[in-house]
Amino acid sequence: METVRSTERYDLLVGGEHVPPTDGTYVETVDPATGDPVAEVAVAGESDVDRAVGAAREAFPDWRDTDPAVRGRTLFRVAERIRDHADELAAIETRDQGKPLSQARSDVLSAARYFEYYAGAADKLEGTSVPVGTGQVDFTVREPYGVSAQITPWNFPGNLFARGVAPALAAGNTAVVKPAPTTPLSSYRLAELCVDAGVPASAVNVVSGGGETGAALTGHEGVDTITFTGSVATGQRVMQAAAERVTPVTLELGGKNPAIVYPDADLDEAVAWIDRGIFTNAGQVCSAADRAIVHEDRYEAFVERIVERAESYELGPGEADPDMGPLNSEEHFERVLDYVEVGVTEGATVATGGEALERDGYFVEPTVLTDVDNGMRVAQEEIFGPVLTVIPYGDDEDPVALGNDVAYGLVAGVFTDDVRRAHRAAQRLEAGNVYVNKWFGDTNQTPFGGYKQSGIGREKGLEALDSYLQTKNVAVNLESGSGGDLPGA
Repeated sequence: METVRSTERYDLLVGGEHVPPTDGTYVETVDPATGDPVAEVAVAGESDVDRAVGAAREAFPDWRDTDPAVRGRTLFRVAERIRDHADELAAIETRDQGKPLSQARSDVLSAARYFEYYAGAADKLEGTSVPVGTGQVDFTVREPYGVSAQITPWNFPGNLFARGVAPALAAGNTAVVKPAPTTPLSSYRLAELCVDAGVPASAVNVVSGGGETGAALTGHEGVDTITFTGSVATGQRVMQAAAERVTPVTLELGGKNPAIVYPDADLDEAVAWIDRGIFTNAGQVCSAADRAIVHEDRYEAFVERIVERAESYELGPGEADPDMGPLNSEEHFERVLDYVEVGVTEGATVATGGEALERDGYFVEPTVLTDVDNGMRVAQEEIFGPVLTVIPYGDDEDPVALGNDVAYGLVAGVFTDDVRRAHRAAQRLEAGNVYVNKWFGDTNQTPFGGYKQSGIGREKGLEALDSYLQTKNVAVNLESGSGGDLPGA
C-alpha cells in the first residue's frame, strides 16, 4: 500500500484504498509549534461514512470466522510493523499533535504493545458451562458485535487508535475509525500498517472529519458498537445518537483528578509525581493530576517545590524533544488561557506561569494556581492544559470528600506513608483508577475508565474486550418430550 506523507493530501481510507471525499472537501491541519500547514485532509460526508461502514460490514463475516489463532498472529504482525516504523510514526505524531518526540515515541511503542497484548487474547475468548441439571446442557459463547465505530481524540491519537482497534479486531469485529480533525495523520498510517500486516483491507477504515462526520458515524444503522473518547458534552450526544438504535457505547470522558497529599507523605516524591502528572503532554491528558489537595502543614513547601519544577521546564517544538511542547490548536490555546483568567477572577493566585510564550505556535507556560477553593470553576472543570490547581485542607476537613466533590471520577492519587490510610482512601475515592504514591499507574494490561461523568465501560486490559463481545447462551435439551419448563423459572 502506498504511504501518504505528512506534506501531502490525505484521502479517506475505505476498503484498503485511498479515496477522495464525495463532495471534495479538505481541511488543513497545522503544526501546533508554528501554526504552519502540515497536510490537507479529507472531510468525510454521510455518503463517505456509509461507504466505509458498508466496507466494514462486508469484511465482518470472514474476519469473524477467521481462526482466532490466525487473528492473533495477524495482530502480532501489526505490532511488529508498528515497531519497525516507530521513528516514522513518532515524527508524524509530533508534528501533528505537538508533543515532544520522546513522548510520541513512547505512545507509538505503547500502541504496538496493545496489538501484542490483544493478539495473545484472540484465542482465549472463552465461554462458560452453566450447571443446570442433568436434563440439559447449557453453555455460553462470546461473539463479536460486528462493526465497531471508533471516535478518537487529539491528545493521544495514534495510541488511542490502537487502544480501541486492537481489542475490536481481536474479538472478531471490524472497525471504522474517525480521528480528531486536528490530528488524523497517525490513524491513517496505522490503518495502512494493519493492512500491510494481513488484516483484511476492509476491516479497518478511516474517515476523517469533524462533528458532522462523527454524527454520521454514530447514527449509522450499520454500526453495532461505539467507542468514544472526548468531552462530556460530545459523549452525551453520542449516547443520544446510540439510543436511537440501542447501540452499546463505551465512553471515556475525561476527569478532574485529585492528588491528595497527606501530612506524612514524602513531599519530594509527591511533587515529582504530580509534576509529571500535570505537565506531561502539556496537561492534555484525561488522567492528568490537575487538582492537588495538600494538607496545610505541607502546603507552602509543596507550592514552593512545584513552582520551582514548573519554572525549570524548557518549551519548544516537539521535534526538538523539549520538556513540554505546545497545545494542540489555537482554539484550545485560547481556552486554556481563558481558564487562567477565570481562576484569577475567582480569587486564585498565579504562583507561576499563566502566560503565552512570545513566539509562534500555541505555547502556554506551566502554570500553578494557588489559593484555590474547591468550589471554583478551575477546581471543578477540566482545563486540559498545563494548569495545576493547589487546594489546601486542614485537620477538620476530609480530603477524600474534597477529592470526590466534582462531577468526574476518572483517576485519583494518594500520597502517604501510612498503608492503612492509603487503603481507606482508595476504598472511598470515587474513581475508576486510584494511584498510591505515584501517578499514571495504569498499563496496557490494567482496566481504565471512569465513575460518574467520566464515562461508561472500561478500556485496556481484558475488561476492554467486554465492549467488543456479546454473550449468547445455548440450552440443549437432553430429555424426550415437551417437558414442563416455563419462562421466569
